[in-house]
Amino acid sequence: MDFELSEERKILQSTAYKFAQNEFGPIAKDCDREEKYPREIWQKACEAGLVGVIVPEEYGGPGAGFFELALITEQLSRVDLGLGLVVVAATFGAENILFFGTEDQKKKYLPPLVDGRAICAGAFTEPNAGTDVAGIKTRAVKDGNEYVINGSKMFITNGTICDFMVVFCVTNPDEEKIHRRHSMILVEADRNGITRNKIKGKMGIRASDTAEIIFEDVRVPRENLIGSEGKGFYQLMHFFDCTRTMVAAQGVGLAQGALDKTVQYVKERHVFGKPLAMNQAVQFQLAEMATRIELARNITYKAAWKVDRGQVDPTLNAMAKYYAGETAVWVADKALQLHGGYGYIDEYDVQRFYRDAKILEIYEGAKEAEKITIARRLI
Repeated sequence: MDFELSEERKILQSTAYKFAQNEFGPIAKDCDREEKYPREIWQKACEAGLVGVIVPEEYGGPGAGFFELALITEQLSRVDLGLGLVVVAATFGAENILFFGTEDQKKKYLPPLVDGRAICAGAFTEPNAGTDVAGIKTRAVKDGNEYVINGSKMFITNGTICDFMVVFCVTNPDEEKIHRRHSMILVEADRNGITRNKIKGKMGIRASDTAEIIFEDVRVPRENLIGSEGKGFYQLMHFFDCTRTMVAAQGVGLAQGALDKTVQYVKERHVFGKPLAMNQAVQFQLAEMATRIELARNITYKAAWKVDRGQVDPTLNAMAKYYAGETAVWVADKALQLHGGYGYIDEYDVQRFYRDAKILEIYEGAKEAEKITIARRLI
């Protein structure tokens, strides 16, 4: 087993981190305070080749894998998680087109994501159905050559700024087996009957757009069905099994960024006549932070590596997402504590890391759901 990154991957890492430092650093505070989605950052990221890295070359992408996506995500999240989402989540949901879409759908919808002409959203979660994916109520009823969609979605990333979305719907309500009732349907965001409301006042990731979406008699052609009707649940589970490696990488990156800032702070901060870093109790905390981050990094890299080899492991991916998210929360807490009172004011970035971290234990499956996945496969 070779743990050495290739030169190409090292360059990708460096490119992503430098991009985040140069582009995120100057605006991160303002985007957080103003809950501002910086579209210009997304455009620059497209030009830098950091958006849609898993899109194959025949559809305009670089044809990289989830491992490369994890490397990019880690480095962007190391500077700011919300702005990192502006970049890596610009294609969120479109993975379903790549996995299950027709050739025509891939040619139409994937290239614009890479070259800065379109943003995608995954419209899955509902007000009363988050982790309980099978409990969604949004209905798509066939009417001639169209589907008519009614329902609502909640907490949708890119909801107000996307150009199209992949919507998880009930299409076969009378199917006896609940997991065969659902389908995925492509819906262009400018269709009649769609209302999009930006969700404000989030605790963290405030630069990332989050919305409520309401569908009222929204008509789309039946050719917008992704994959097979009634297979939506299984498609969505595969999607999450793959993309959870990206969320795990967010946790690794945020934790590393929090540690970076803490090491710098304790070396500069003097207490009782000497740098805080000289205190052995502080050193022990830094050592434990670094160790947990490295453990999270290794399991995340392994999970993403296996996805690219066609060996998707739901248990390993759940472990990576759960552990990396928990590590990010734990490390951010330690980082803020070591900053003392300065960590509690927004002049210091560590408080933003602290607020951002919590979402990693909630979205794309709460950590309790990840534990259920792991435990079920054990027994």
